[in-house]
Amino acid sequence: MSQRRLFPLMLRGFAAFCLAIAVSCAQQQPAPESEATTLLISAAASVTDAMEEVATLYPEQQPNTTIQHNFGSSGALQQQIEQGAPADIFLSAAQRQMDALEEQDFIRPETRKNLLQNTIVLIVPQDSETVNSFSDLTSGNLRRIAVGEFASVPAGQYAEEVLTNLGILEDIRDKLVFGNNVRQVLSFVEAGNADAGLVYATDAALSDRIRIVENAPANSHSPIVYPIAVVQDSENPEAAQSYLEFLSGETAKSVFEKYGFKMAT
Repeated sequence: MSQRRLFPLMLRGFAAFCLAIAVSCAQQQPAPESEATTLLISAAASVTDAMEEVATLYPEQQPNTTIQHNFGSSGALQQQIEQGAPADIFLSAAQRQMDALEEQDFIRPETRKNLLQNTIVLIVPQDSETVNSFSDLTSGNLRRIAVGEFASVPAGQYAEEVLTNLGILEDIRDKLVFGNNVRQVLSFVEAGNADAGLVYATDAALSDRIRIVENAPANSHSPIVYPIAVVQDSENPEAAQSYLEFLSGETAKSVFEKYGFKMAT
């Protein structure tokens, strides 16, 4: 074979060899991992325990996503978002705060949905026998009745509705002590710093230091619904939407129901 014919064959052979090496190296390279993402969830204090447990289950679905929480009263969280505090998802204990954010374009309205439902109950310290119904709140034997702040705490807003509709708010107004969130109201009653208090049924169920006296009549307050939405300025809107969908799914549902919540319909 002449050198003129041999040289092209050598070139083709060398090119094939290089291609084989390149393919082999590509096959041995590990697939790039998904970029790590951290989501910050601003959520009502009353969902603290349930949300923390749900978050531990999410890595099974999205191992590269870390969930962090910012718990507080819905009114305070609303103000934080309005003032530019970082958040990817907002879970409110009432529609009022979510409505205000939507009106100002602080949330993505297409992502908004109702997630959970709750109820209001009257509680007293475990060993107390002074109060056995809402009507007993007007008794002169009671000095302090704990409720959430009417203006900023959804549990307080519902409590105000209940006391107003039962016709006893003005009779007991001087006895009211206000908590910054529903967990603080619960702690007032647990410690005996209040003779009674109005909290969510889910919070009452967490404590063995109080007892539930009576459920608020269903027609005494507006429906207790927890709306959720992706925040407009979220740096990870797609990941936030995925987590919102997870919170609406069967895995999260079993946890929420364990803590006494009902899924919104």
